[in-house]
Amino acid sequence: MNTDSASELEFFVLVARHGSLAAAARALDLTPPAATKRLAQMEARLGVRLVNRTTRRLSLTSEGETYLAHATRILAAIREMEDAVASNRAAPRGLLRVNASLGFGRTTIAPIVSAFCKRHPQVEVQLDVTDRPVDLVENGYDLAIRFGALPDKRLAARRVLSNRRFLCASPRYLQQHGEPQTLADLADHRCILHRQGDGGEAVKVRGALSSNDGDIVLGWALDGHGILIGPEWVLARYVKNGRLRVVLPHATFPPAELFVCYPNRKNLAARTRAFVDFLVEHMRRAEGDFMQDMDAPLDALARQGGQ
Repeated sequence: MNTDSASELEFFVLVARHGSLAAAARALDLTPPAATKRLAQMEARLGVRLVNRTTRRLSLTSEGETYLAHATRILAAIREMEDAVASNRAAPRGLLRVNASLGFGRTTIAPIVSAFCKRHPQVEVQLDVTDRPVDLVENGYDLAIRFGALPDKRLAARRVLSNRRFLCASPRYLQQHGEPQTLADLADHRCILHRQGDGGEAVKVRGALSSNDGDIVLGWALDGHGILIGPEWVLARYVKNGRLRVVLPHATFPPAELFVCYPNRKNLAARTRAFVDFLVEHMRRAEGDFMQDMDAPLDALARQGGQ
């Protein structure tokens, strides 16, 4: 395959990923007319239409879907080949594509990426944040950072940290509505529901507020709208400063462990290995601080319950 052919594949994958010729043109530093001409030349050479164009959106034809599937696999194979050849280089370098969840990606992973790039200036990182898991291979990602069960058993994964979950509410809510003494009491309380597609909890609860975004439900809990189940990684700072209180501290829930997962390749690129090690080192160092922040209020509650 020559350089022009690989460039065409990359161009078409970008067009499909962005769903827009203009967006693909910006990503490649082309003018929109140049991108339009390039796509037209590809279609003329192949003798088929690859996309359907309207004034508002772009969609792939069946031939375009076939071309995209093969282009994605070919580009992944090229990258794997280059990674294997370059694996003995001393310094990690090249493009690293990372996917993470929305809120956690913004607040935690983005600063880690910043620190990583300062340590490894020859690595270019593209961080995409999404509200649901994605297919790493199909979308060309090197790794994804996710809480909870692994979405795809075909992926290799490394557990980054444990992440217990607790019930919590603002002091104002508990003062107005009382504090539940058992899990069954939650049926009589306002509960804030975080829709994550995990089947929910065994205890039936009701609530006027629900969202699939963790930052939104946390904000509602801080505003005093009800009781929320959340991960210690998020709750610790608010429990420590008193804006939230742990409810039913001895109740246990399935943890939302943090994993970094990547395609199951024998030869990971040096940049991928370096980032995974950097992420694990950073998160586990921070985990000790969060555990301390959460355990002190829990120990105090346990002592109160024993009196």
